[in-house]
Amino acid sequence: MSVLSLERTLYHCEPEFKKYINEEYSMKKLCRVYSIIITCSIMVLFTEVSIADDVIIPSKMSKEEIAGKIFERQTMVKTERDGGSTTLDVLTNQSSDKKLETGMFKAGPGRFEITDGYGVDEFMYFLEGSVKLTSKDGSSQTINAGESVVIQKEWSGIWETEGYTKIYVIYSSDTTTE
Repeated sequence: MSVLSLERTLYHCEPEFKKYINEEYSMKKLCRVYSIIITCSIMVLFTEVSIADDVIIPSKMSKEEIAGKIFERQTMVKTERDGGSTTLDVLTNQSSDKKLETGMFKAGPGRFEITDGYGVDEFMYFLEGSVKLTSKDGSSQTINAGESVVIQKEWSGIWETEGYTKIYVIYSSDTTTE
């Protein structure tokens, strides 16, 4: 709770407290005082929520999350691919215009042909595993754990992997705010 929020709330509640604190206490009056305290506490909570709506908190992934604990988050999305492979995806941040996303992704084995362009600009840092990217001109490169790659949205080619875990940053200029 911020000091400012507490001061605002107590300022609004102070006249009620003074009225009862300066009088002789009876059971009925004590109940009224407790009622005022509870009401003021609720006001503090709602004040915090309204202030928190204006606060933007940076997204952080801890060492433990990067080591795999992030996939225990309730927001994790699990997808079964054709062929039995599984992916786990945790979105850690999305810009207000929905054009920039960050997160962590884990995938099992797979091979994908991308013929109509990748669709988004993506930076990837591989924590585990590797991917082999073969561009439409036949040139290929392998990105291993500890390495990064940027794929432009126009890229076409073949994506092959035995499995990997990556941190990603995706930019999509085509995305619009709903």
